[in-house]
Amino acid sequence: MDNSLMGHEEEHRDVAAGTQRAAIFGISDGLVTNVSLILGFAGANPSASLVRLAGIAGLVAGAFSMASGEYLSMQAQRELFDRELTIERKALAENPEIERKELISIYKSKGLDEKLAMDLADAMMRNPEMALETHAREELGIDPGSTGSPWAASWISFLLFSVGAFIPLIPWLFTGGTTAIIISIVLSGIAALGVGALLGRYTGRSKTVSALRQLGVATLAAGVTFGIGRLVGVSTL
Repeated sequence: MDNSLMGHEEEHRDVAAGTQRAAIFGISDGLVTNVSLILGFAGANPSASLVRLAGIAGLVAGAFSMASGEYLSMQAQRELFDRELTIERKALAENPEIERKELISIYKSKGLDEKLAMDLADAMMRNPEMALETHAREELGIDPGSTGSPWAASWISFLLFSVGAFIPLIPWLFTGGTTAIIISIVLSGIAALGVGALLGRYTGRSKTVSALRQLGVATLAAGVTFGIGRLVGVSTL
């Protein structure tokens, strides 16, 4: 073994399972959604109790909506993958030679010479599970071991959305009016920068750029809804 490779181990995140995506989108959506909702109501200058009610309702409804959406989308994806794998497993059992030729064709299209492609295809076809996994990866673009857990993604989405949505609600639990608006904006801004920086670290991109982008999105959404609340707010509130 090349000594230069000893002790070297690449670390890759499992980006296909869905839980990381659920966590990232959950906290980001929770923050942006609820700060927009809260400031939209606050723009109409209602009582603090009404803003608080809107924030709590937004947190609960949004968390359940995100969780159910993640569960249903990932469950549908898993069912689709399972269906395709079942079809591929049946094809391997009934037409192994055709499947072998498909693998040879795939390997040749990747630049392997015919003999090496045939040897590699034969090696894969000797083990039914390896053959299925190889066909799934090469033909369908599916990793049978990384389809993810709908329940895990659902709970993570619920939890992280709730965390994000709770941040702009905090001052409204203790105060109201302009003071609560300012504190809510400050807390949400700090949180947006933090979420953006974490996203930048996770993706390997600039943490500063990612943080400022997240802050910009949150600011735009909250500013628009606050302005609408200010313009449309009615005295009955």
